[in-house]
Amino acid sequence: MASRKGVYVVPTDTWYIERTVWLIAGFVLVTATALAVLVNPLFILLVVATGLVSINVAFTGFCPVGNTLYLLGFKPRLGTRPPTPWNLYFMQTDSWYLERRIYITVGINVILGSILFLLYSPWWGLFTGFVGAAMFWFAATGYCILANILFWIGAEPRLNPGALGAEGHYSDHAKHA
Repeated sequence: MASRKGVYVVPTDTWYIERTVWLIAGFVLVTATALAVLVNPLFILLVVATGLVSINVAFTGFCPVGNTLYLLGFKPRLGTRPPTPWNLYFMQTDSWYLERRIYITVGINVILGSILFLLYSPWWGLFTGFVGAAMFWFAATGYCILANILFWIGAEPRLNPGALGAEGHYSDHAKHA
């Protein structure tokens, strides 16, 4: 991976499956963290469950929320191309592209934050809440701190392969994509 400059922003022209999953996951993370801090610490187990699903999506491509959205008529942008058995949605798993790395990084971070929340201090809820808020922000605006860090260190994006270059304008590839 070669390092690069510029800004990576995913398309926000429509609510496709992956973007909507980020929105829902962000909402679940923020809500479950708030419930864990304010009501009962065991609500943090919802954060752990969200993290486990995120890791599962990264490795297998299967997303239960994505499949529900698929049945509701949402279109995928990172889904597998050929029809799958039972007409299910699977995220592409042919390489470790940027968006797939987001799923595994988020999963690991929220699980570790949840363990630290339960074992050491409820202040770790700030971390899981931040991750949830960042996912919500990512879905709403297309901009994500983690996505840009991965982009800068060379991870190849699939949702917007011609992201803003160092000059601040879209490359020719992005204009024709």
